[in-house]
Amino acid sequence: MTTNATTHRASARWVPFALVSLSVVPAISGSLRLGGMMGGPHLMSTDVRMDAFPLPAILHIVCVIPYSLLGAFQFSSRLRARRPGWHGASGRLLVGLAMAVAISGLWMTLAYAPKPGTGALLYGFRLAVGTGMAGSVLLGFAAIRRGEIARHRAWMTRAYALALGAGTQALTGAVGPALFGTSVPANDLTMGAAWAINLAVAEHVIRRGEDRTDRGRASIAIPEGGRR
Repeated sequence: MTTNATTHRASARWVPFALVSLSVVPAISGSLRLGGMMGGPHLMSTDVRMDAFPLPAILHIVCVIPYSLLGAFQFSSRLRARRPGWHGASGRLLVGLAMAVAISGLWMTLAYAPKPGTGALLYGFRLAVGTGMAGSVLLGFAAIRRGEIARHRAWMTRAYALALGAGTQALTGAVGPALFGTSVPANDLTMGAAWAINLAVAEHVIRRGEDRTDRGRASIAIPEGGRR
């Protein structure tokens, strides 16, 4: 039991850094695109949709980069325990960033013509993801206001998983065409698979947290002398 707990604590320390590494590729590409839209050199491929109406894209990039990087450290139990004030203050900032990410993502979906090579399926996925992320943030915020910490963490974990879709899409986009081809439906499913993977991992993490809480409550409820 002690060995398992020690192993879990050691592996948990790496979670924020793993999440940051997943955010690096979209953060770099977003920063390069942002520089081009703000008048700098165009180091990314030109996107005429964003160049014609850059505001929603700029808002999305400016908010999603700090949200994904700072949000990774909200998953550090060690940091939450040692600096609860920092966790709360950064959490309030992240709620605002998360809502801006979700709303700007919906804005981009509705304002921009579909990217060539994508179809109605991906359009629907993006609407669902933006709506789901905003809803998760609001439910998580309402939960912490009621003092429901476990429910708060669960909803915020789901919101973060949806926001990190672009990071996982860098992986699914690399292997999807080789496995499923390059048709529009295949491309849409490949992109959508990234959000599905992230949500599946998030639900696994949430369930593990609930199981550990239940085991902890059970060990407290059973008197030491009653154990066999």
